[in-house]
Amino acid sequence: MKVAVTGAAGFLGWHVRCAARAQGIDVVAVDRNAMSDPARLASDLAEVDSVIHLAGVNRANDYELREVNEGLARLLVNAIGRAERAKPPVVVYGNSIQSGNGSPFGAGKMAAAEVLQNWGLNSGAVVVDVRLPNLFGEHGRPFYNSVFATFAHQLAQGETPKVMDDRTLTLVSAQDAADELLAAASSCVPGVVEIAGDEVGVAELLKLMQRTAAGYEQGLFPSLVNRFEISLFNAFRSHRFAVQPAIPTTVHSDARGQLFECAKAPLSGTQVFFSTTFPGQTRGNHFHRRKIERFIVLEGEALIRLRRLFFDEVVQVRVSGTTPVLVDMPSLWTHSIENVGDSPLLTLFWANEVFDPVNSDTHMEAVLRIGSLS
Repeated sequence: MKVAVTGAAGFLGWHVRCAARAQGIDVVAVDRNAMSDPARLASDLAEVDSVIHLAGVNRANDYELREVNEGLARLLVNAIGRAERAKPPVVVYGNSIQSGNGSPFGAGKMAAAEVLQNWGLNSGAVVVDVRLPNLFGEHGRPFYNSVFATFAHQLAQGETPKVMDDRTLTLVSAQDAADELLAAASSCVPGVVEIAGDEVGVAELLKLMQRTAAGYEQGLFPSLVNRFEISLFNAFRSHRFAVQPAIPTTVHSDARGQLFECAKAPLSGTQVFFSTTFPGQTRGNHFHRRKIERFIVLEGEALIRLRRLFFDEVVQVRVSGTTPVLVDMPSLWTHSIENVGDSPLLTLFWANEVFDPVNSDTHMEAVLRIGSLS
């Protein structure tokens, strides 16, 4: 399946591209320049099986909230017509549960949905209206995408967040939303899809995140007993990783040697294993969507490389068995570990789930792009 994603550079668009990469789906990333160029947009849509329409505005004056969102929908359907396809693609609209709620944003989302629905009726195309609740996830933009992103950013920076409006939110992770959008793109079933989320109060959410952040500073994982908690933790870690990718640990020494705690994860299934890696050899070059993984080098010298999917910058963390540190692999970052010493490398790995070869969350992706010297 080949899918075009409008708003591909946005928060949800990036998550859709990450989910598609994990599922082996080819994506045409439609950016702002393409949306403003009818010929280019038509070209981008000429051979795709479906379109996930996420481009839009949510921070603007009342007039722009309606006109821009409605206008982008019209640009999309006009471009599909201009592409002169034998059969129109499936169109999946990333709508909002606020659509039609009387607010300017809700009016804009509803207007765009009506444009797409009317076009679908006239053209015979499949149009799926996916109603999304409040989203949170990895690399959310603080003070913009969600209150979660704001809290996570502030806690990662050592700041003290404050609750300005304690209301109940319906939350769903951007990764789950991405899966729903891609499923709708392949199902070819028209209509409205309501995505269920988890309800939590803003003050309650902050308390949960404060406990998570305080424990994380001590090397502790929270109780990862359900999908929602795992998604919250992964999203928090994306902000924490930006501040300090390596977490210092206390080493206890006596006549027997050294001892230090790697991880404690109450009530979650975990897997701990060791590896030896010969000099010059590299392990990894893969990414995880939900698995939580931690590396610790016990003996030898290593270089851990990480790259956020669809970005070029490679983060390098030099680690040594003489001064053990904890390095967590952020979800949706491809990573590797190379033995850069002259003796065998001894590494301990911890993950929050037992590896299942039938349903693994390990997706191959080289950290270093071809021609890169990083």
